[in-house]
Amino acid sequence: MPSNKHRNRGSKINDDTMMPPNKQNTPSQEYEDDEIEEMQDADFKKFMIRTFRSFQKQILELQKSLMDKIENLSRENEILRKSQNETQKLVEQESVIVKRNQNEMKSSIDQMTNTLESLKNRMGEAEERISDLEDRAQENIQSNQRKEEEIRNLKNIVGNLQDTIKKPNIRVLGVPEGMEREKGLEGLFSEILAENFPGLEKDRDILVQEAHRTPNKHDQKRSSPRHVVIKLTTVKHKEKILKCAREKRQITLRGSPIRLTADFSSETLQARREWRDIAQVLREKNCQPRILYPAKLSFVNEGEIKTFHSKQKLKDFVATRPALQKILKDVLHSET
Repeated sequence: MPSNKHRNRGSKINDDTMMPPNKQNTPSQEYEDDEIEEMQDADFKKFMIRTFRSFQKQILELQKSLMDKIENLSRENEILRKSQNETQKLVEQESVIVKRNQNEMKSSIDQMTNTLESLKNRMGEAEERISDLEDRAQENIQSNQRKEEEIRNLKNIVGNLQDTIKKPNIRVLGVPEGMEREKGLEGLFSEILAENFPGLEKDRDILVQEAHRTPNKHDQKRSSPRHVVIKLTTVKHKEKILKCAREKRQITLRGSPIRLTADFSSETLQARREWRDIAQVLREKNCQPRILYPAKLSFVNEGEIKTFHSKQKLKDFVATRPALQKILKDVLHSET
């Protein structure tokens, strides 16, 4: 009876030793106290041996498990250490790169600052130069204006001198080239006076001081004949002859029409030409316009004789006369 019980117990112990350590029962769990007391010495020894082996096996397995864990932890620790080293190296490399970038950025900022300072200085110098150039340009403009004013004044002086010199002159237009070969220009002028102004031809005080054609050289390509300039001894005789010419209107030489006019400088002639369109309009309105010496416009307005030296003066006057403004509106507008 007891042997069967021990046999059953032995098989149970063998089954327990085949179980994993976490599922095996300890000897204190397999046997009760009364059962242990009933064991014989041999069984007890076997029991103790099995128990010891079981403990030893569990300890070895536990030791192996611990060693595996320690090895895993060591590997993980090594991995962490390597990762930490790599991270530290990366941090150091990044720190070096950042520091280098900072230095480069600082150098770039310093360089940009120096460049901006240099540009600022250059801009200041350029502004000073521009200011100097503007001052010089203004001075040049003022100098040019003064020179232009001086040139205009000189032209006026020269024109006045020419007009003064030419004041006793009469210009004859339309005398054919070569007609003077027989009598000369002075003889032709006497013939003009005899043909058109018999009373003046007998006036012994009218003397011709000089006579010539202008320009001096004849251009064969020019269809119209050159003008004849007659210089008299006095301005009074010139005015007398021109007055008679205006009254007679049609002047001829050997039956061909010619014109008698005063002799002026080119500037005065141009100034007199500029009054022609205005004078023509005023003549159509019976305002009795006249171009006075040397280049003044005179006409009758509202029973009064008005004289103007320049078109601007005329425009200012016309602006205050609605009726006259209506008459000269087109011609003054075209002049503007």
